Amino acid sequence: MDTIISIIYTLLIVICHNAQGQKNQLLSVAPDCPSLEKGDIYTQSEFLGRLAHQCRYDRLLLPTYQTGDTVYVHASAYVYFIQPAEAHDLNFKLHFLLQLRWTDPRLAYALYSPERSRIIGESDLRERIWVPHLYMSNEQSSSLMGTDSKDVLISVTPDGEVLFSRRMQAVLYCWMNLQKFPFDDQTCSMNLESWKYNASILRLMWEKNNPVRLSSELHLTEYSLLDFWTNESVVRGDIENMRLGGAGNYSALKFTFKLGREVGYYLMDYFIPSMMIVAMSWVTFWLQADASAPRITLGTSTMLSFITLASSQAKTLPKVSYIKASEIWFLGCIGFIFSALVEFAFVNTIWRRKKAVSLKKVNSKYILKSTLTPRLARKELQKELQESSPQLSKSRSCSSLNQETSSDPAGPGYNNYLTVHSFPSAMNLPTITTQSFDDLIGQGGKQQQGHGSEGSDEPPKHTWTTMTPQEIATWIDKRSRIMFPLLFILFNIIYWTFVYCL
Repeated sequence: MDTIISIIYTLLIVICHNAQGQKNQLLSVAPDCPSLEKGDIYTQSEFLGRLAHQCRYDRLLLPTYQTGDTVYVHASAYVYFIQPAEAHDLNFKLHFLLQLRWTDPRLAYALYSPERSRIIGESDLRERIWVPHLYMSNEQSSSLMGTDSKDVLISVTPDGEVLFSRRMQAVLYCWMNLQKFPFDDQTCSMNLESWKYNASILRLMWEKNNPVRLSSELHLTEYSLLDFWTNESVVRGDIENMRLGGAGNYSALKFTFKLGREVGYYLMDYFIPSMMIVAMSWVTFWLQADASAPRITLGTSTMLSFITLASSQAKTLPKVSYIKASEIWFLGCIGFIFSALVEFAFVNTIWRRKKAVSLKKVNSKYILKSTLTPRLARKELQKELQESSPQLSKSRSCSSLNQETSSDPAGPGYNNYLTVHSFPSAMNLPTITTQSFDDLIGQGGKQQQGHGSEGSDEPPKHTWTTMTPQEIATWIDKRSRIMFPLLFILFNIIYWTFVYCL
């Protein structure tokens, strides 16, 4: 029994000795806390040093660490510069003043310094008090602005309300949709999120009145500001986000603005010049089909000019997988210019043919059909028609009606319906004269009246004509002068309807 009592007594002596040693150690390390009484007699720096002394204030702890309540941080922004979004970089630059407001009960000094209205400090005050850690999730780069020192301003009211202001510049990503470029509208945003504390500990909120204000001197060159709005949200954080608070929901703020691209620059520097280049390619239709040198030179020069114009615009855009509206315009215009070159190759090939073409009627259907039909097929078709329909006869031109003989081996009835008269060498241009079949029948009616009723029982003869290759080439050029502008106008109607109405 005595042994047990002695052992317990020895243990109590050891415990008391260790406790006394720890107490002496703490007293030797921790300095005495300065008093806050009669705070009005101190300067702002002296009073702030006493108020935020490490013995009573820990800047690493939340303002509500003792009660466990949620800290509400109210935010507002003043935007005074927006640099137009760069399409090839997919970003935009923003200059703004960000203000954060929260309440820290540990900084309330109304009882200690009632005559002091406000404590104002800069970076030195920032290093002494707790400040929420926020970051921009779509940030490419950012920095505090300032000349000699960073533009940071903090004010503390007697009831412990802290107003933290900092002037920043940031380059933010903006994932643009360029399908309707350059008639597009882009929506870009600035995303603020909590980095360290989840939504149950720290909650971000926009100010109720005018959370985002724009400078009256804000001016955009390539864009016009259509609208802007703010919203609050909660984002999901997991281990992959590498957040200090771990997995959970984090409070976030978003400021979104909508920009509309000004198309005046693109109209004057791209669309109107491209229309003029396309129209320039149609000049070849007024040149003779065998004028190869000027028509090829004009066609290739317009093609190269338009490609150069389009490539200068494409350099400012990112390489995306979808088709943009500007590329549709490029393909349409390049198609018209290329079609003009193909039309020249077609009419030049026809011009160099030597044999005339037989036509049932002088219209687009029969001219194109006979022109596109291969030579051997044309000969076989003509032979079959002559064998199956012997009543078909060639009409005579007005210049050969009074001639009894013809140098053509087929006889006088084989004369052309369209006759080419040769002019002096100074003119060197063929002229086509025509006469309808009805007129020819009217002129020959008097001769047929004296032959009696036997001639009236004969079956009617179908009229066939012949056109020289030069006449067909000229006919195609004349139709192209009308068809190409009409088709280009139709293309413009469809294109601009798609751009502005869809």
